Amino acid sequence: MKSADLDILIQQGEGTTLEFKESLSSSFSRELVAMANTVGGKLMLGVRDDGTVIGVKDSNALRARIQDIARNCDPPVKVLVEPVDDVLAVHVRESDAKPVQCSDGFFWRQGAVTQKLSRDEIRDFFRSEGVIRFDLSPCPRFHYPEDFDHEKYEAWLKLSGISGQPPVEDVLVNIEAAERAGDKLLFRNAGVLFFAKNVRHFFPEAYITCLLGKGADKVHILDRRDFDGGIVADIEDALSFIERNTRTAYRIESLRRENIPEYPMKALREAITNAVMHRDWFFEGANVFVEIYANRIEVISPGGLPTGLKLAELGRESIRRNPLIADLLHRIEFIEKAGTGIRRIRDEAREQGCPEPEFKVRGAFFVVVFRPNPEVRAPEDQVTGEVTGEVTGEVRLLEVISGEMSRRQIQDALNLKHEDHFRETYLLPALQAGLIEMTIPDKPRSSKQRYRLTTAGREYLHKLKGQDNGED
Repeated sequence: MKSADLDILIQQGEGTTLEFKESLSSSFSRELVAMANTVGGKLMLGVRDDGTVIGVKDSNALRARIQDIARNCDPPVKVLVEPVDDVLAVHVRESDAKPVQCSDGFFWRQGAVTQKLSRDEIRDFFRSEGVIRFDLSPCPRFHYPEDFDHEKYEAWLKLSGISGQPPVEDVLVNIEAAERAGDKLLFRNAGVLFFAKNVRHFFPEAYITCLLGKGADKVHILDRRDFDGGIVADIEDALSFIERNTRTAYRIESLRRENIPEYPMKALREAITNAVMHRDWFFEGANVFVEIYANRIEVISPGGLPTGLKLAELGRESIRRNPLIADLLHRIEFIEKAGTGIRRIRDEAREQGCPEPEFKVRGAFFVVVFRPNPEVRAPEDQVTGEVTGEVTGEVRLLEVISGEMSRRQIQDALNLKHEDHFRETYLLPALQAGLIEMTIPDKPRSSKQRYRLTTAGREYLHKLKGQDNGED
């Protein structure tokens, strides 16, 4: 550095990467770690805050003290000491092992000010630098075996293909869902998400909200469900919700019926799994959403894209925000580890005749938008092949009716929560089509009202089953 460079810096004044100090004071270590935690910078010894140069005496002893302070930081800070006229310039390199601390704590630069990091800021700093992984972190509030759900574990074990009857604790440790701490088993957060009896007791945002809108927005919600049975169950329940609330056309070819779903279910499964797996679990107060509208389905994951990944790189680059969650899902074949999820979503949609899904970053959320299969929505004379009908709500209703059933019994059998939606989409169309009838037709609102299949309903259901079996 030359005298002219020093003049420019003094005129520039203090900022994120420049700090003036009259002498080597007790706060020097704070300034070092603050710059190392930010983008590096220069500490100019012998300059007052207002830019007045008062000078400092250069000596080997002073340089040694500076190096000692830098080495005593955790981890050590790399510095270069350089005399410029009467000033001693201390060049501070940005640390490649952030965050750095001194004996007084963690600090960083905000403009020309060195500030101590609060507890939440330290946590966020660790997260942003990838030092803390949510799924790998221990969950001390989880107590084994009191909080452990053996049924969830056995279901996961069966899907994993692990044979024999290995000791439960050995398996949990080997798959890294837990670790041994003396004579106790300490669960990691990923293990809690998979195997806790009550997951939301530990992580309130660990659930998937599925909703069905009447039109193209959230003004009128016909049905809404929150699924919080654990990662595996939540994914399956979300898919079942979609299947119940979307249409399926069918085509008859060579006396066999081929179902044509309105949306690509395998692609949706991949998207929902990715939403749970890659979400930012440190993002408090937000959960995964699956929203069904008249013209699309949206899968929404909190946290946006992982740090370092750009929207244009999706399908080419892969960054796993939660590697242990990904591994536990991979073991039960819910995902592949090769980072091919986005490509499979696109390929599956294409194979099912659906428009290519849209991938968006909407604020702090990552969104995948699916559009319906135009073949299912098209009029019959525009559909390739011989489409003979559509499996709509009333058909599903026919399949669950046994004998005489109340409105509540039928609605429960269809696993539908919203009564208005059930009536509009299932009950009334079946009544109007003459497929079911009331047992007390002159008193439609009677508390004793029951519904049963008509002759036409039974014949129609028999015809559908015959087509499934390949009958003429």
